[in-house]
Amino acid sequence: MARGNQTIVSEFFLLGLSEVPEHQPLLFGLFLCMYVVAVAGNLLIILAIGSTSNLHTPMYFFIANLSCVDICFTSVTIPKMLLNIQTQSQSIPYVGCLTQMYFLILFLELDNVLLAVMAYDRFVAICHPLHYTITMSPKFCITVVSVALIITNIYPLIHTLLMDTLSFCASVRIHHIFCELYALLKLSCSDIHINELVVYTLGSCLFVAPFLFISVSYMHIFSAILRLHSSQSKLKAFSTCSSHLAVVSLFYGTLFGVYLRPSSSYTIEDSVATVLYAVVAPMLNPFIYSLRNKDMKGALRNLLRWRKIWSW
Repeated sequence: MARGNQTIVSEFFLLGLSEVPEHQPLLFGLFLCMYVVAVAGNLLIILAIGSTSNLHTPMYFFIANLSCVDICFTSVTIPKMLLNIQTQSQSIPYVGCLTQMYFLILFLELDNVLLAVMAYDRFVAICHPLHYTITMSPKFCITVVSVALIITNIYPLIHTLLMDTLSFCASVRIHHIFCELYALLKLSCSDIHINELVVYTLGSCLFVAPFLFISVSYMHIFSAILRLHSSQSKLKAFSTCSSHLAVVSLFYGTLFGVYLRPSSSYTIEDSVATVLYAVVAPMLNPFIYSLRNKDMKGALRNLLRWRKIWSW
């Protein structure tokens, strides 16, 4: 699309993690396996929670929503990558690239908000257990998720509109498996100060603020746990948070490592790091939430047993 003296860009080229032809079958098999595991694992979590009445609680409601977002997150990127490898084509249309970037930021932001809300859920359950039922009511949970779905569309929309004003007069080769924000900004020959200003201001509010909220929540949670008298009570209280803490550490560890610096310093190695939060984290989340959770493991066993009986 032409904009004055700007270069017409009709497509980008996703170079992936490697351009070596011998590596493509390995990458195809690896990412296909990770995608299948991520989708199947998160789908099982959703079905197990939906089919088990004693899991119809706020905590599991948010876990089910997180699993749904993770399925969408991986589905925005991996199928296109697999298609490109299979067809030996690296191209992605300009509009398709911006659309992919929009949904990547959207689902990333939703993950961020849901992790913050889940921290608040644990805070209320441990620090104010008598008020838990009233505070974390079904109406409150549905309202929070609904508002999050609306608000989280604003940030990616701003970035998409701003990106559409940039010109790409240099290479349109993206050293990534998907159309990532920093990778696109690095290709632009326009002034990207406004784009970076949005990242550092609005982006900081939307991503760093929930992280700080999670940190403060867990400070109160750990303080409440330490005040418990018996070691068994402490262990039980901490076990309800361990899965969430593991997911938070994995998510923010890779996210901040990539995005808390200027886009000009973005390297090919960072594209490997983004795979951790975009592919590996959604794949591991179902295992993290189920392996140390007796209720979840029981629900999954019942679900698989029911499917086995139904297949007969």
